[in-house]
Amino acid sequence: MSLLVVGLSHRSAPVSVLERAALSADAQVKLAQDTVAAEPATEAAVLATCNRIELYADVDKFHAGVAELSTLLAQHSGVGLDELTPYLYVHYEDRAVHHLFSVACGLDSMVVGEGQILAQLKDSLARAQELHSAGRLMNDLFQQGLRVGKRAHSETGIDRAGQSLVTFGLEQLAAGGDVQEWARGRKALVIGAGSMSSLAAATLARAGVAEIVVANRTFDRAERLAQIIAENDETDVAARAVPMDAVPGELTRADVVVSCTGATGLVLTAEAVAAAVEGRTGEPAAEIDVPSAPKHLPAAAGTAGGTDENCPLDLTAAQSGFSVMGEAAVAGMAAAELEQHAAWVDNGTVDIREAGRRTPEAGAEAEAELIGALAAAAARVGRIPERRRPEPVAGFVRPAPALFLLDLAMPRDIDAAVHRLAGVRLVDIESLAEASADAPMAADVDEVRRIVSDEVAAFGAAQRAAHITPTVVALRTMAADVVAGEIARLDGRLPDLDERQRGEIRQAVHRVVDKLLHAPTVRVKQLAAEPGGAGYADALRTLFDLDPETVAAVSRAVDSTDKKDRPA
Repeated sequence: MSLLVVGLSHRSAPVSVLERAALSADAQVKLAQDTVAAEPATEAAVLATCNRIELYADVDKFHAGVAELSTLLAQHSGVGLDELTPYLYVHYEDRAVHHLFSVACGLDSMVVGEGQILAQLKDSLARAQELHSAGRLMNDLFQQGLRVGKRAHSETGIDRAGQSLVTFGLEQLAAGGDVQEWARGRKALVIGAGSMSSLAAATLARAGVAEIVVANRTFDRAERLAQIIAENDETDVAARAVPMDAVPGELTRADVVVSCTGATGLVLTAEAVAAAVEGRTGEPAAEIDVPSAPKHLPAAAGTAGGTDENCPLDLTAAQSGFSVMGEAAVAGMAAAELEQHAAWVDNGTVDIREAGRRTPEAGAEAEAELIGALAAAAARVGRIPERRRPEPVAGFVRPAPALFLLDLAMPRDIDAAVHRLAGVRLVDIESLAEASADAPMAADVDEVRRIVSDEVAAFGAAQRAAHITPTVVALRTMAADVVAGEIARLDGRLPDLDERQRGEIRQAVHRVVDKLLHAPTVRVKQLAAEPGGAGYADALRTLFDLDPETVAAVSRAVDSTDKKDRPA
């Protein structure tokens, strides 16, 4: 059996795909159960966070395992396999171990070095243990991953390389200013009472907000979180709980809103936020049109010169501010469709009005080059990443916000259309991903990578050594049975021996067998711990003609003992 992980994350997929593929708690349970019920896998664990969905399994066949795990991810996420496949990554054996350890240390997080992932790993392991989908490999892997993550945080300054997603999000809301100065005296509304919402509430309290209101579908959980905040001696924050139907009214009172629920639909619509802004300012919340750079405007459909006929795209779906032939229009297209569109552009069948000094012909030529580059990218990855909104031109300044919104949910809690409302600043997973791409990485990251590499090597050696242990135990058991049989024969042939003589003979025979087996078994364990050493167990079974069923029985006994020894 071998470790396999199939997944997608903020590094491999656009947020829009991650959002659609997000798994509810029930879906995670069903995915783990269906994985161990599938033929290639015997163990499974699901790691699902706001920016990653990963399925770990112990499989006996690589290709069959990849196919089965990919299919199961597609089925339970609700995203078609053809659409999901371009964004999936696969890690196997040592590379899979390296990936999990990197994740545990925060090296693969959206905010490098954040420690929230350790709690999520712990929850993932606990869920797999409850479902009995975690056997020896999953338990060893995740428990060691937790230890590696803790070691990285204790032995290096990886904490300086990044912070929690909550802290990073608040920094983005503060637009580069000091978070404590920005937060001081503000009123906060936290929607949700899970681990991320609790972290957000604690962070806001430490930042110095004047009041925290907690809303949750289960009022008792909201009340419990509010009580914890209010009773914290280290902060002086008023806190109270409200039911979810009180959110619209609280939204009008709040300065800062953090939302992280498990809802599958929107918790805050653009209309609700607009109403809250109007309630705060007394004026309707206006929509702003963020200009894009460069701005290529197609001729209006149905007017003279508008030549969108035969375009393979639905041009009405293109967002304003982008060229009909530009990046937004082709976002999410498959490579084959993109090639058709490139050919259509190349034929010059669109009339473009250039904003600038370039001629329409030069604009069309530039667009054709862009489409060609995008087509080449699509050929490599299968699909162009989706873009939600245009890039603002230099010098464009949004109106000062009256309401700050932080959406940490996946799928999103807050309507992305809120970005267009004047007087509102929305930071969500997508904008956090964009901001974190340029975040500096501390020198400590290199030290953490070294720790991960060392731990991967040690874990692999331990697993390979453990793999041969049942064979060695079976060999020694066989030798003990041979000795016992020969002693019994001796008792029958020499009945006149007294107990002292029998004991001396028995000890002598055991010493001979032990000395003969000692060097080979010690050496075979050393060899098996090295890369490529898995074949030594097979060689040992062949040389000594060991019964495979005996070896399997020892393996089952070892696994059973491990389970009894593990803490609940």
